[in-house]
Amino acid sequence: MARPGRSGGRRGRAEAAAAATPARAAYIERNIPPYEVLSDADYSIIEANADTILEEIGIDIKDDPESIALFVKAGATADGERVRFPRGMCRELIQKSAPRQFTQFARNQANNVEIGGKNTVLVPAYGSPFVYSREGGRRYATIEDFRNFVKLAYMADSLHHSGGTICEPVDLPVNKRHFDMIYSHIKYSDKAFMGSVTHPDRAEDSVTMAKIVFGEDFVENNCVLVNLINANSPMTFDDTMLGSLKVYARHNQAVMVSPFIVAGAMSPVTVAAVAAQSLAEGMVGMSLAQLIRPGAPVIYGNFVSSMSMQSGAPTFGTPEASLVINTGAALARRLGVPFRSAGGFTASKVPDAQAAYEAANTLQQGLLAGVNFMLHTAGWLEGGLAMGYEKFVMDADQAAMLAVYAKGVDLSENGQAMDALREVGPGQHFLGCSHTQRNFKSAFYRSTIADNNSYEQWTEDGAQTAEQRAETLYKELLASYTPPELDPGVDAQLVKFMEDRKASFPDSNIS
Repeated sequence: MARPGRSGGRRGRAEAAAAATPARAAYIERNIPPYEVLSDADYSIIEANADTILEEIGIDIKDDPESIALFVKAGATADGERVRFPRGMCRELIQKSAPRQFTQFARNQANNVEIGGKNTVLVPAYGSPFVYSREGGRRYATIEDFRNFVKLAYMADSLHHSGGTICEPVDLPVNKRHFDMIYSHIKYSDKAFMGSVTHPDRAEDSVTMAKIVFGEDFVENNCVLVNLINANSPMTFDDTMLGSLKVYARHNQAVMVSPFIVAGAMSPVTVAAVAAQSLAEGMVGMSLAQLIRPGAPVIYGNFVSSMSMQSGAPTFGTPEASLVINTGAALARRLGVPFRSAGGFTASKVPDAQAAYEAANTLQQGLLAGVNFMLHTAGWLEGGLAMGYEKFVMDADQAAMLAVYAKGVDLSENGQAMDALREVGPGQHFLGCSHTQRNFKSAFYRSTIADNNSYEQWTEDGAQTAEQRAETLYKELLASYTPPELDPGVDAQLVKFMEDRKASFPDSNIS
């Protein structure tokens, strides 16, 4: 997102000079090493504890005899819904066939993303039933809000992905809204997107819609959907999540198996215990995907927040959660799969100072840890209950800074700048030297939100807060939105498929 101009002939924030921000990239290729907080011996202890959880305590698999039977056939034992796994079984299944890195294809191939390795893909927030804006306050989300956030993500160069359930459009029936959400990602963006996971039938609908866009053979042989599969921590999976996982794995689509843990309630309070439990849960889901279809792409997800021991509410941006992110990323690299974690997390209800520092803490930790798929990068408010319009563009600005940091230090001849030092010499300034003139447009990141003018200029411009400037920016972006081209025949097929499917069963807001 672009840098605003000055007042007096000032251009709108959405029309700012492209040269002020880094050139658009389909994803971040990190040139900095991941920061690790433990030794190899320490990681081995956590891995051994995860195997002990699987072997001695086990995982409950609710209402899904098919999955239990698959695990038993592979060597596990079952006592009703409690499944126990021999030491190393899940790890071996994953390492035998799961890819370390894979491509998720987008409708516009220039927006394909590489997930894994030294790559980081930044993705909007996911799952909020409410939206918040300075103008409208907090309210239930609608399909129009959903479309707006898809458009904002499409226009944000710092976000590489369209996301999934960016917000819940509660004005549509629960059992049919997935059609409109998937269609919105396809219609209003040409970036990669996520499928529905709230019922196996909705996962099948997502795959069918993807096949209309990409072609049946292409989808069966390439990843075009990444799909979020949450464990019901502690140590439980249900038939809804595993049913959706099996649908996607059968079609060779990526599943992101993510234990959802509020430490202290859904796990012990310590970092090492959270890491071991999360790894155990994640390996069960990922190994099931390999039993369904060896080689199906998987991502190990790790969503962890700490808990206020006074109120019981989740807390974000804490040092303990940062340690879990770093530990989980290293465990994923050792396992040999991509890693999902971090994001612009905050418990704040509005985009204030608390929101800023909590979000910055988790975004930066995610980059330093080596996160590959950063869901919840932009928009998250109120512990995930609300999607914020102003917060979205503020987070997108922070995301662009992550990309600059990830490039590392430029040690080229230009980066060393010895010519500038020789030209200027002692006791002078560098403002007019040749090197500065060549580099001044791209030398430093220029925020789309921050005001760095003098107090007098800031006052003349209206003495606006960051939230007010963000409000101006998101409104200008939506006003200037132009949709990407979509083949009319494909569009017509999608609309017909949705109309036919919606007409085939009654509306329901139960499930």
